[in-house]
Amino acid sequence: MTATLYARLGGYDALAMFATNVVSLAQKDHLLGRFWANRSEDRNARDLQLLIDFFVRETGGQMYYKGRDMALAHAGMGITEDDWTRFMDIVLGVAGEMGVGAAEGGEVMSFLESLKTDIVSA
Repeated sequence: MTATLYARLGGYDALAMFATNVVSLAQKDHLLGRFWANRSEDRNARDLQLLIDFFVRETGGQMYYKGRDMALAHAGMGITEDDWTRFMDIVLGVAGEMGVGAAEGGEVMSFLESLKTDIVSA
């Protein structure tokens, strides 16, 4: 039996670290930082936890995701193709720093690309 992507990525702690690192870099980014500007620490922490929960569930972990679907969660944000490209660059960089294998990285990137039409709107 093949292990889930969740298990192959290192489980909850690894996914939480991945999401935390990606969001931290995105918040500090000159292009993407605007999406976190003027938001409370509590709101940002809640959204980070929802992202972790989403990643865990979607990779095969045992997590209940209570957030909105991707289209509704990103509606009205004006996320552009340039924003998407920059975000994916950050994802690739963090995955590389964390030593994500090529097979697992490819699965993650395919999954993220499947969400693009629900996220990019401008």
